[in-house]
Amino acid sequence: MATDTTTGLSEHMRGVTVTTIACLAGLGAALGSATIFGTTAADAVGTGQALLVATAILIQFPILKVVGVDISDFGIKDNLYIAFMTFCLWFITYTVLLTSAVGA
Repeated sequence: MATDTTTGLSEHMRGVTVTTIACLAGLGAALGSATIFGTTAADAVGTGQALLVATAILIQFPILKVVGVDISDFGIKDNLYIAFMTFCLWFITYTVLLTSAVGA
C-alpha cells in the first residue's frame, strides 16, 4: 500500500477524506442557506447563498490541512473537484429544501 511519507495517508484515504469533507461542506452550506436565508421562493433569489457556498469551499482548505491532507500538491484539478463537489451537494440539498413545502 503506497503511503505519503509526510502525512501517512494513502492515496485512497486522501481521496476519501477530500470527498467526504467536500460533501459535508456542501450539505452544511445548504442547511445554512435554508436556516439563514429561508426556503421560500422569494428567499431563493438573493446572492447570499452563493457567498455561503464560496465560504464553504474556502474553509475546507484549512480543515484539510488540520486533518492531515497535504494541500501543497493540489493542482487545478483538485481545487476544481472540491469546488464542484461542494457546489453540487449544496445545489441538490438546497433544491430539495426549497421544494419540500411545495405540496403542503
